[in-house]
Amino acid sequence: MRRRVRRLTALALAGGALLLAGCGIRTTQVPVDAGPAPSRLPCTVTDGPDGGPGAGDGLPVRVELLCAAKLKQVDRTVELPADGLHDEQLRMATALLDELRRKPTADERGAGFGTDVPAGLTVAGGARAGDPVGTLRLSLRPERLPGAALAQIVCTFAESRAAAAGGAVILGGPDESGPRGYTCPQRLTERPAEPVPTLSSLPAPAAPVYPGAATTF
Repeated sequence: MRRRVRRLTALALAGGALLLAGCGIRTTQVPVDAGPAPSRLPCTVTDGPDGGPGAGDGLPVRVELLCAAKLKQVDRTVELPADGLHDEQLRMATALLDELRRKPTADERGAGFGTDVPAGLTVAGGARAGDPVGTLRLSLRPERLPGAALAQIVCTFAESRAAAAGGAVILGGPDESGPRGYTCPQRLTERPAEPVPTLSSLPAPAAPVYPGAATTF
């Protein structure tokens, strides 16, 4: 009786495999990662008033926004702040972060764009002793940011004057913890929720500034 049951079970499995083959479907035991599901969102904006792409006479920049679970570049124009920020890198980082924080325009939202960067996040220059040249310090530790938000910041800064020498983005937090160097490979733009790659070593620390030393801008 048991032999007959095993035989019938084997025949049933073989028959199911033949049916799948007949439908053109190959059976497999290997999981396949096909990436994010296709999206019908356009993820493109051609024109936009009120600070959108093509608006204003400021400096043209590109920022990375989220659309269909990926990073997509959006054209913006910015005015570099001049409130005592004499460092060009810091001025650019401040302007770009402002763009990443603010809500997308109506046209951008209609095209599917959004941002995960917290509205209250700010950036300052590397004022800690021992910080590498080009360090930027955020008001929140980078590792505490949402994964996609950190990817937005790193990939936006990496293609601008906010990056350090070599294109790396060196970020720290408001505390005394050491900064980290981040990069933006192509795969990060496809999967911004994944961990942002870090550098194994950082540039040399900035030269100390002594009180009373002459400074030129």
